[in-house]
Amino acid sequence: MLKMKSTCETCSAPLRDDAEAFICSYECTYCSTCAADHGVCPNCAGELVRRPRRTTGAAEIARRAPARLRRKIWGSGP
Repeated sequence: MLKMKSTCETCSAPLRDDAEAFICSYECTYCSTCAADHGVCPNCAGELVRRPRRTTGAAEIARRAPARLRRKIWGSGP
């Protein structure tokens, strides 16, 4: 699962799960202003792409998931 970091790695601006943000393949995360300033990831020189927005929480995902995934997400069951 993609780790949704909550702050920009350059300016420490807060980034909500549903906010526009940019990531590289190593999940370095930047706000749109810093991403435009850098052009590429300053850590690895990788391509910065728009981070997908998370629109549902873990509870909603678990409700839709098969039982084996529910056990993995919530840590319950056999």
